[in-house]
Amino acid sequence: MHCGDRGSESFSALLRFFRERSGMTQEALGKHVGYSKSQVAMVERGERSPKGQLVEIADRVLGAQGALLVLAEKEFGSAGLRPWTEDYLAEEKKAAALHVYQTHLIPGSLQTETYARAVYASNRYPTLGDEEIEKRVASRVERQRLFERKPTPSVSYVLEESTLTRPLGGEAALKEQLHHILDIGELRNVEIQVMPHDRQVHAGLNGAMILLETAERQLLGYIEGPSGGYFVGEQPDVGDLFGKYGILRAQALSPEESTKVIEEVARKL
Repeated sequence: MHCGDRGSESFSALLRFFRERSGMTQEALGKHVGYSKSQVAMVERGERSPKGQLVEIADRVLGAQGALLVLAEKEFGSAGLRPWTEDYLAEEKKAAALHVYQTHLIPGSLQTETYARAVYASNRYPTLGDEEIEKRVASRVERQRLFERKPTPSVSYVLEESTLTRPLGGEAALKEQLHHILDIGELRNVEIQVMPHDRQVHAGLNGAMILLETAERQLLGYIEGPSGGYFVGEQPDVGDLFGKYGILRAQALSPEESTKVIEEVARKL
């Protein structure tokens, strides 16, 4: 279930009632639904809507017997594909800073339309229909507005070198994608770095991550896996992610060296 940004006093009161009746803390509920303690508190105060799978999971673990589901449907309606992704995109659209480390493919906010379509078409289980793929491609292309909006966000990427050579969609699609990355990398507010294959010490072996600095300068981490994504907003965990990303940037090639690598890969295609 995916809901709008505005909360509901009725839903927040009912959620708080069932949580307190069950004896569960906000932090414990957050661990079940992929929220931080502060995010659960915001829902309970009616300051944000119950995005992602909060309603379904909370209804089950708090023993609400469908009451939360019924009220959420009435208050917010239901819609949305990949609700955890929609929840993340709401934060990305207003972030003051975005930092991305990617291991397997070009990050979504950098993808061309052709490359994005190839990514979604590669998903064989579950296989996506044509209409579903086009919806997701349109959403992904929409994210390109990140680079032109005001106030201008600070954006950085660390890309594993393998992401530059995996020919998703074919060599022509990859070449177009690499030239697009080079164009974005020329923007003053964007830095793109490549992590070379031959690194013997590597700070990012636990996998991809996205780091955000919100408009209110709150630090957030976002981790996405096969069955969903979740935010990391509490210390020391979010601080550890930002520290790890700092080491990754130090280990990667400089933006200037990275540009040369990307240009060379594109030239050989």
